[in-house]
Amino acid sequence: MGKLYVVPTPVGNLEDMTFRAIRVLKEADLILAEDTRTSGILLKHFEIKNAMQSHHKFNEHKTVEGIVNRIKAGETVALISDAGTPGISDPGFLIVRECVKNDIEVQCLPGATAFVPALVASGLPDERFCFEGFLPQKKGRVTRLTSLQEEKRTMIFYESPYRLVKTLTQFAEFFGAERPVSVCREISKIHEESVRGTLTEVIAHFTQNEPRGEIVIVLSGKKD
Repeated sequence: MGKLYVVPTPVGNLEDMTFRAIRVLKEADLILAEDTRTSGILLKHFEIKNAMQSHHKFNEHKTVEGIVNRIKAGETVALISDAGTPGISDPGFLIVRECVKNDIEVQCLPGATAFVPALVASGLPDERFCFEGFLPQKKGRVTRLTSLQEEKRTMIFYESPYRLVKTLTQFAEFFGAERPVSVCREISKIHEESVRGTLTEVIAHFTQNEPRGEIVIVLSGKKD
């Protein structure tokens, strides 16, 4: 029987790719990629020429059985997403779950993921935290925010730059305008930036300075 490797890829700087990740991708019989065009650039950079197959949220339910059967037949499969660690707000959970159900060995390599550096650099308590990913855009959004009002751990969210100010404004309504927050954008890229302050201060900053790039919001939990 083969094995499934979950392989993190850089969220920005290609130097964040690990030696082990490169070796695993070169040795894999098949690489599952969220977007073969995006991943093709990465693989070409590291001279990785292995077979690649599209694997994303729109087709994973149809392809997972065939992939599991290939691993059972002895193939080694590596899963990557466009950036970061598969399964963290990216496709990955389904194939991992099915492999576990079928007693297939799953190894997840340590590596790049956006929320960890954003949390550590925020200056907010990081010994205990909760990762919320992307909030529901419509249905369930108010319910989710209401459920977090009593949360004492530091909270982490992903957000689009186009919705950032709106989301921060909602946070001010639900958590209080003076709640400390850090907004980290473009992690591991040339224009990486962390903007820290109260929700009021950070809203004012991004109202005057249009946010760009991928966004991680790190919000302080409720104080006793």
